[in-house]
Amino acid sequence: MPDFGGTETVAAPQSLTQATQEKLRQLVARIEKLEEEKKSIADDVKETYAEAKALGFDTKVLRQVIRFRKQDRQEREEQEMVRDLYLHALGEI
Repeated sequence: MPDFGGTETVAAPQSLTQATQEKLRQLVARIEKLEEEKKSIADDVKETYAEAKALGFDTKVLRQVIRFRKQDRQEREEQEMVRDLYLHALGEI
């Protein structure tokens, strides 16, 4: 694998081949495009939560539901058991 000038050495621009420079430009362009898309998606998510709030939904609970649905069922059940154990130990349930 080519040395692209990590923390140990700094490569001078002339030491990179034309092909390597082009690959670097392509990678940077892709990253920048993905960062723009990520921001756009984050804005869309924010607007969707605002819409949910305008419709009377509790966005804090909605976020919990989204987080809950991302979890594997077994992982979720294990967390619920531990949470219930802690609450029971604290006298909350």
